[in-house]
Amino acid sequence: MILALDAMGGDRAPDINIEGAILTVKQTNNNVILVGKEEVIYAQLEKWSKKYKFPREKITAVNATEVIEMGEHPANAARHKKDSSMAVCCKLVADKKADAFVSMGNSGAAMAVSLLYLKRIPGVSRPVISVPFPTVVGRCIIVDAGANVDCKPEHLLQFAIMGNIYAKDILGIKTPKVAVLSIGEEETKGNELTLETSKLLKKTNLNFIGNIEGGDVPKAKADVVVCDGFVGNVLLKASEGVAEAVSKLLKNSIKRNPLYWGAAPFLKLAMKKVKKKTDYDDVGGAPLLGVNSPCFIGHGKSNSRAVKNALIAAAKFAENNINKKIEEEISKFSMDKI
Repeated sequence: MILALDAMGGDRAPDINIEGAILTVKQTNNNVILVGKEEVIYAQLEKWSKKYKFPREKITAVNATEVIEMGEHPANAARHKKDSSMAVCCKLVADKKADAFVSMGNSGAAMAVSLLYLKRIPGVSRPVISVPFPTVVGRCIIVDAGANVDCKPEHLLQFAIMGNIYAKDILGIKTPKVAVLSIGEEETKGNELTLETSKLLKKTNLNFIGNIEGGDVPKAKADVVVCDGFVGNVLLKASEGVAEAVSKLLKNSIKRNPLYWGAAPFLKLAMKKVKKKTDYDDVGGAPLLGVNSPCFIGHGKSNSRAVKNALIAAAKFAENNINKKIEEEISKFSMDKI
């Protein structure tokens, strides 16, 4: 696979992106095209070559004169910065010179640029950011995690279909449990959007288990959690905040009580294991499902390991021909057939 990486995207670009590309070509058979300011990329490759031995021929650079910054308005940046590193990445994929696009930059802009150059899969109304979310037994998929804040029931139906395919083919869950995120498990609870979405999902052949509450998500009650982007993003941000708060509370408690110091090494080991299971860097990036070519968007604070894992995930997505499967499944559930 040939992977187009936005070398200039993210808070720690281009260093971590280029190191991530090097780690990828060292560990896999994939090739990486680094897109951005060529002089910067070549200087970084020279720097990292002193630390790593890697097959230099598997990494190439393509120049892009513009960079979409993290704080820029997504739609405006996509329209006006035609030679941004994101835009050039997508053009490479659209022209079949690369198989997938990966960026750790402005997520809204990455989505806007992908829609502009790669277009939607036929039949898909709205692409969706699908974030792997840690649970007590592994990970589930949140669809949507922020791409679409105002939705209709038929949009959430498509989100469920696309998330179900990803959970089966990428996460390896044979029969994913699909649920609607609501304010109660009872089918009478929720707003108009969740109530109507549940009615649609009942008519499909998905393994639909009904509603779940926010607290059920980390308990692994569902493998595909369906919601609009507003609710999904609030869930993610709240969960991140709780995890950080709990970690700080534990550290402060240990520091304030000498009796806890003896247990500190064991607590640290336990926390390390928990962190590994919930570490975003192991996931790398979230797929933008519904776009006509593989697109993965990573966190702006990603490190090189996250970049590597995002590139590997994008390659797996392309190898499994996920978009073709999405197109086929979406065609079965057009609104006139349910």
